Amino acid sequence: MSKSTKFMPVSRRIFLGATSALAVLAMSPAVMAQGETIKIGYVTPQTGPLAAFAEADDFVIKQVYDILGGSIETANGPVNVEIIVRDSQSNPNRAAEVARQLIVDDEVQLIVVASTPETTNPVSAQCEIEGIPCISTAAPWQPWFIERQANPGDPSTWESFDYTYHFFWGLEDVIATYQGMWNQLETNKQVGGLFPNDADGNAWGNPDVGLPPALAAGGYTVTDPGRFQNLSDDFTAQINAFKAANAEIVTGVVIPPDLTTFWTQANQQGFKPKVVSVAKAILFPIAVEALGPIGNNLSSEVWWSASHPFKSSLTGQSAGELAEGFTAATGRPWTQPIGFAHGLFEVAIDSIKRADDPFDPDSLAESIAAINLDTIVGHVQFGQEGLPPVVAANVSKTPLVGGQWRIQDDGSFELVIVENAAHPEIPLGGKMEAIE
Repeated sequence: MSKSTKFMPVSRRIFLGATSALAVLAMSPAVMAQGETIKIGYVTPQTGPLAAFAEADDFVIKQVYDILGGSIETANGPVNVEIIVRDSQSNPNRAAEVARQLIVDDEVQLIVVASTPETTNPVSAQCEIEGIPCISTAAPWQPWFIERQANPGDPSTWESFDYTYHFFWGLEDVIATYQGMWNQLETNKQVGGLFPNDADGNAWGNPDVGLPPALAAGGYTVTDPGRFQNLSDDFTAQINAFKAANAEIVTGVVIPPDLTTFWTQANQQGFKPKVVSVAKAILFPIAVEALGPIGNNLSSEVWWSASHPFKSSLTGQSAGELAEGFTAATGRPWTQPIGFAHGLFEVAIDSIKRADDPFDPDSLAESIAAINLDTIVGHVQFGQEGLPPVVAANVSKTPLVGGQWRIQDDGSFELVIVENAAHPEIPLGGKMEAIE
């Protein structure tokens, strides 16, 4: 692969140079002559219904820019660094398209990608095809790994990947976390399932290996009205099905606009379960604040928080300090993807530093596979126990706890950790409460 740099409009490239501000600069030939440039492509859903996942991107990239000061010290000496950011527009086809542009047109050495299987999967698949190392996060490992297999339903046929690596938690972790929250309350164990027709929904709602059979083993019964399209405007069918089943719990994995529509209509139609624990939709303060008072005591998995006891390998910052830095820089509350966006660059930079030749795809992929790093989101290391070996070769699990949104006197919301059985090192902030 050529190591030359192609120039393009400055709004599309971020060069990490030796200046103090996050400026998008055209690198001069004189600067280029000082050393080779390693290029990292970054794909996230910066617009569209998944845009909340990318809220911290600018903050994280600026921080990485300031930390690196223009270069990375590798096994072969210092190299300049360039980060090229691409917006997936919350569209899987667009995600694949921009990944190919990064590989073919921009000639990147590495791609990092985050935020739901709709973004991570098409980018990872493109990288695997083209033989370009890729690090991904912020999607459960099952839809990321299993949905990319030639025969997803037959684990005996699954194969590891050569160039794509992923760190996050799995459905087994969210199931245990949700049940840990629900078991704190008296319910009839009737659960309504909201599963859209996308990679996440099909994995979570799978009747053989998804939430329904796992919850059944815990004594819960799931009513699944069937798949719906993202950005639906009418959830009456689902609400009626849940009412008929006398569901006191609702769970699922939905995008933020769909939860707003569902929960608003549920309240209007007199359906008020004791518990609503949904993934994806209420990870962000802005999504809960949009609901107003009816957002109180909605619950979700918590991948990362200001109280997580981890530190950055790049800055030494604690999770709390990183969260405070985001709020100071933006004036907005911290949001869970901050940690994982930061963690992506921790893993990427550590891998580049250790690679025998970071410009060689195989060498860089080998370095990623060998990572053994404490990060702001926990320890990242592939090949660990707790997963099938074929999966563990490409997947490193990170901690998961459960939280509940509590409305404050000023109308804002606080995320309180209420379930930490699997990770007692992450402190509790309270107990699970029923929706009133």
